[in-house]
Amino acid sequence: MHPVNKKPVNKKHVNEKQVNENQVNENPVKENIVSSRETDLLARVPDGLYINGAWQQGGGDPIEVTDPATGLVLKRIANADAADGIRALDAAVDASAAWAATAPRVRAEILRRAFDLLQERRDDFALLMTMEMGKPLAEANGEVSYGGEFLRWFSEEAVRISGRYGLNPEGTGSMVVSQHPVGPCLLITPWNFPLAMATRKIAPALAAGCTVVIKPAELTPLTTLYFVQLLEDAGVPAGVVNVITTSASSAVAGPIIADPRLRKLSFTGSTPVGRKLIRQAAQGVLRTSMELGGNAPFVVFEDADVDKAVDGAMLAKFRNIGQACTAANRFIVHESVAAEFARRLTERVRALKIGRGTEEGVTIGPLVNEAAVASTDALVQDALRKGATLLTGGVRPDGPGSFYEPTVLTGVAPDSTILHEEIFGPVVGIVTFADDDEAVRLANSTEYGLVGYVFTRDLARGHRMIGRLETGMMGLNTGLVSNAAAPFGGVKQSGLGREGGLEGIHEYLQAKYTLIPVD
Repeated sequence: MHPVNKKPVNKKHVNEKQVNENQVNENPVKENIVSSRETDLLARVPDGLYINGAWQQGGGDPIEVTDPATGLVLKRIANADAADGIRALDAAVDASAAWAATAPRVRAEILRRAFDLLQERRDDFALLMTMEMGKPLAEANGEVSYGGEFLRWFSEEAVRISGRYGLNPEGTGSMVVSQHPVGPCLLITPWNFPLAMATRKIAPALAAGCTVVIKPAELTPLTTLYFVQLLEDAGVPAGVVNVITTSASSAVAGPIIADPRLRKLSFTGSTPVGRKLIRQAAQGVLRTSMELGGNAPFVVFEDADVDKAVDGAMLAKFRNIGQACTAANRFIVHESVAAEFARRLTERVRALKIGRGTEEGVTIGPLVNEAAVASTDALVQDALRKGATLLTGGVRPDGPGSFYEPTVLTGVAPDSTILHEEIFGPVVGIVTFADDDEAVRLANSTEYGLVGYVFTRDLARGHRMIGRLETGMMGLNTGLVSNAAAPFGGVKQSGLGREGGLEGIHEYLQAKYTLIPVD
């Protein structure tokens, strides 16, 4: 393993004055970059906080963003403290009234320009995500397409916010129901889809007329910084979108959530952190959207097209190196087809190529950091100790980088931790069932309920599963369900609210009823 190349960090306090993009880091890291194109791209990514339309320094020591494929530093960026967070909220509050009063068509055209600019810069965004998060370049390009669709979709929804008008049942007055922006929002995004999670939250908020403070994950903040620069180029006014990068999430987010001027909190991340944020949000009775953990069942019935099921499994499990809340976690396969399914799937998994995502033909990049590798391996080793059979994988390759071999396990015991916790890694664990009722019992035996996958040729059975599986989303004979035009979200402890679709913009709107008496 190569050591992380770290330069000494400047410990002096950084003041709040506005600075140019390249002034936060006195010694920008250049020697660790593989290609001149990457060097050039990183030089164009802002390294400051973005508050009230200006790039600014933070109060904390700079954050080092590393490449998980090499462990080497990509860039050093500003680190917000609690005071910086409140300044960002100040800017969002000050801009709130003017943005809410901005014509929906104007808001729509800004979002559409952002979509167009993203298409022009898609190669940059894909490469940046691959560098800071590790996903293969082809998948990063897919995320640019997916993330961009939220900009296009909500640019169209901005001009379709509607209310209703009618006579009340008693005939004594007219009822007017109108929709209004909820107000300033705090958006907290995860590291695994750094572009799509930003667009999925920012686009509906702006379309609804809300201003925002966004806090990207410490591990992958560069994509968000580059995206906010794009929003500025698209014409988003100062103060409407503010970005704070920080290594002290709780210390910075806590005062913002406690501030009575904040009216909405949207979070994507783990269920334990989501519970904590919900408790904090309750003090101010904030509107909340929570997209939390998953433990997705992947159910293969005896009449399934096994080839199609294997194709779906490769998508549902290995997209983003298994680091997705929608990733299939528990493979529940009918006993009559389990051996054939496992054999074909293992053949496909063994053909996957591991490496840095920028390399030709790579299909499995690194996990996000060493902690993720350790967590994934612990789940695999626990399953093996409890009797599972290893068909392939189960080890980490020699370094550098935080890689883990794609793994297939069969005969996973019911008490194995891997069946009860979100894996967030490239590991398949297969269990078998004998009849439909057992399949449903196994699928629903979790506190989570984000998404499920069902493979069957029986359409009636498929429709029954829509009603019987306790999930907010379901893929029937497909391993990929996400779409900007569809409501994304879960039930049980997988979260509250929906993102995307017709429902997505209403997370940022509040209804007002007005009675007009009949004279």
